[in-house]
Amino acid sequence: MTMSDRPGPSVAIPPAAPEPPAHPGFMSRVRNYFLTGLIVAGPVAITTWLIWSFVTWVDDLVRPFIPVAYRPETYLPIKIPGSGLIIAFLALTVLGFLTANLVGRTLVDIGETILGRVPIVRPLYRGLKQVFETLFSKSGSTFRTVGLVEFPAPGMWSLVFLSTPPGTDISVQLPSDEEYVSAFMPCTPNPTTGFFFYVLRREVIELDISVEDSAKLLMSAGMIQPGGGADQQKKLATLAETARVARAVRTPTAAE
Repeated sequence: MTMSDRPGPSVAIPPAAPEPPAHPGFMSRVRNYFLTGLIVAGPVAITTWLIWSFVTWVDDLVRPFIPVAYRPETYLPIKIPGSGLIIAFLALTVLGFLTANLVGRTLVDIGETILGRVPIVRPLYRGLKQVFETLFSKSGSTFRTVGLVEFPAPGMWSLVFLSTPPGTDISVQLPSDEEYVSAFMPCTPNPTTGFFFYVLRREVIELDISVEDSAKLLMSAGMIQPGGGADQQKKLATLAETARVARAVRTPTAAE
């Protein structure tokens, strides 16, 4: 073996130095600051605008019924927003107090009798009265349950708000003797519009989420998930898969 064939001493190669973290540029920092400020100020500004619009609308609605001599701006140098809202609240409270006694109930019954004899006004008044009694009574049934129904195609699931079962007049006309439930399917991003229908209760997957969380889910088009984590997504996927399997099992039975 020659001298050139002998292995030389091993030389340790030092590890490569880690690259320094990249610092965001000036425009990137400005963009991040702007987005952060938008996230903070956006909800506050929209909430303030909605409250101000509602207060202004009530003021403009109530002010024509108040004599000029009793308006606060008659004696003050500035216009006070919300005075109409306060007056409307006090007037409705006094009206409720008067209606609770015998004289008030008698006057209400007389007024309802008169409205009940007007052909066009009668169905409109009765329908609105039932809606208000259902929404604001303590024993009324409002949207308290959220569910999933298979719509608009197999394998696709939509959120629905569940309320009371259909009445006797409607139940006897439905094709199946099984239990039905009233369902309202809201649209995105405006959940105040949608579709109302009756669906078999066994076709609905009830969810353990609140109506408020489901409304956020709809208005954000899925960006704000209830629970805020992946566990809820897995839970919804599991429920949907369970419903799909149950539907596949029921389909051959229905065909037979």
